[in-house]
Amino acid sequence: MVDSFSTQLIETKPRRAGSWWRVLLTGLLFYFVGLVVMVLTGNPNLFPTVVMLGSFMVPATYVAFFYDRRHMSKLSLPTTALSFFYGGVLGVFAASLLEPLFISNLDFGSAFIVGLIEEFAKILGILVIARRWRHDSMVDGVILGAAAGMGFAALESTGYAFTAFLASGGSLSVTVGVTLLRGLLAPLGHGIWTAILAAALFRESKNGHFRIDRQVIGAYLTVVILHGLWDGLPLLLSNLVSSGADIFIGQSVIAMIGLLILWRRWREARRLQETANRAMVEPVVFANATVPGVATELLVASLEHDSQMSLNGRDWESGNAIA
Repeated sequence: MVDSFSTQLIETKPRRAGSWWRVLLTGLLFYFVGLVVMVLTGNPNLFPTVVMLGSFMVPATYVAFFYDRRHMSKLSLPTTALSFFYGGVLGVFAASLLEPLFISNLDFGSAFIVGLIEEFAKILGILVIARRWRHDSMVDGVILGAAAGMGFAALESTGYAFTAFLASGGSLSVTVGVTLLRGLLAPLGHGIWTAILAAALFRESKNGHFRIDRQVIGAYLTVVILHGLWDGLPLLLSNLVSSGADIFIGQSVIAMIGLLILWRRWREARRLQETANRAMVEPVVFANATVPGVATELLVASLEHDSQMSLNGRDWESGNAIA
């Protein structure tokens, strides 16, 4: 029985199916095929399809990467997809409504207001889909947060690509450049920040219910600062370095900090999940391991009882014979 539980634990280790790179290669293939067909045919109806493929390719790959590495988690693919959808749609709608009310032009200070609004907007999707089921696994929080952040990034990138297309007078090269650049940057921004916040939100849950405490508020402020610096730091650096280098330097620094924080949260989530699973398995193993000992004791006691009864019977017969 102990061996069977050990096998079960081995089977629930992270599965490295590698589906994420298949998602990436498939997306790249369809994206470039779509570009070639659109250029050869001159069919403008293909433009939305090509932009959507380019905007969703990297975000979908990022989510698949985390989903492949879910550790001892029962999180399903449909739930992860819903987080991607709700995080993107509700996040974009909320940000579009709130940002014009508080921001007139983007500068270093208003960049943090953008962070306050968008980090709040993205988490709404997770609150919607997780409100009816238990959510006490930090691993689930990381994966759902990454999905919600990437859904937001994909839809936002689609909007930026369309805006670039209109502003450039219909330049396909400009649109492709914006799409690919934002696709590459998406995992270093929204996908990290929402995953960090959702990880804290799920970790601090009690009895399957979300709880807003100092840890969750601290995580929210952390990702707001990272988001604000992502947008605002290049504005400060633009006075010191050339155009382009300011964005590369500023966002590279923030990306490394965000990746470090997310890596630490992911390791913590795996450790907590392993501890929870051991706590569930070990009492069962102990109880099953003691069953043979109890059975042996009962058998010995029964044999001793039968032996004693047999001796008493012989004594009684002997007594009758003597009498």
